[in-house]
Amino acid sequence: MQITITTRNIESTEAIKRYAEEKIARLQKFVDHITSVHVVLSVEKHRQIAEVTLHVREHTIRGEESSADLYSAIDLVADKIERQILRYKEKVVDHSGRGAGRSRSKEELVSTEAESFLEEGPSIVKTKSFAIKPLHPDEAAVHMDLLSHNFFVFRNAQTQEVNVLYRRRDGDYGLIEPTN
Repeated sequence: MQITITTRNIESTEAIKRYAEEKIARLQKFVDHITSVHVVLSVEKHRQIAEVTLHVREHTIRGEESSADLYSAIDLVADKIERQILRYKEKVVDHSGRGAGRSRSKEELVSTEAESFLEEGPSIVKTKSFAIKPLHPDEAAVHMDLLSHNFFVFRNAQTQEVNVLYRRRDGDYGLIEPTN
């Protein structure tokens, strides 16, 4: 497992690096095949922030926590990632036999440079490219939860159409499907 630690707005000390590495290394006892981990430690005003992005097979698990103390922020994010790993094992690994016949081919969604919609209105400030995987909507919900996002773009394994899964204000999920 490769652990990369990045610091922003703080001086990187060996003690804090060692502490973060020890906390993250403990996660290996919960799941095999962790390919890489990226830890970002930063300070914004009086908040100490710890972000962890974990790559397990083809899944990405991400967590972010903040506290008044950087060590406690690392503890909080490690606990959060641990809970997400246990949820990952329960939902994804234990049900790996489901959907075995689906296609594994990956298609990439390539975004071009975006222009602002209005001359003086909001503008697109960030563009991301990512692979769209064929998934069932319930699997997409698991991926969305593991990433701690409010929406998830995926290719529906049943219809082969691009769908968007989103979290509703009531806590349930919504699914956007295209029509012809």
